[in-house]
Amino acid sequence: MKKTGKYIFIVGILLFGLIQLIPLGRDHSNPPIKSEPDWSSPEARALVKEQCFECHSNETEWPWYSNIAPASWLISYDVIEGRKHVNFSNWGGITEFDKIIEVVENGEMPPIQYKIFYPNTRLSSEEKQALISALESSMP
Repeated sequence: MKKTGKYIFIVGILLFGLIQLIPLGRDHSNPPIKSEPDWSSPEARALVKEQCFECHSNETEWPWYSNIAPASWLISYDVIEGRKHVNFSNWGGITEFDKIIEVVENGEMPPIQYKIFYPNTRLSSEEKQALISALESSMP
């Protein structure tokens, strides 16, 4: 029994080391900021930045564990997908605010995996309403 556990441990360490060689999720570049919404106030921008910019802007702050597989794969995927749908640093236009507000109201954002690792992003109803108000006030 002890030998089996030892072999499983060694194989696990080897597999963990091998997956580090897979370069997926290692590109932590932040493209330049092209344009942002016309924020209604610095407070509105700060609130949206606090809750959304990690995945939905070119201002992502990459934590140390974003360099270690498999976390690097998951984090990079979330940022790529987040930027693809809404990117506050490459602002596309007026209609995006409506979609963002709808997703926040429905509780679809932030996603569950993000809430697990960043508990401060679990929005109370008051915080959710403040975020929605910040977005609505910045609509043209």
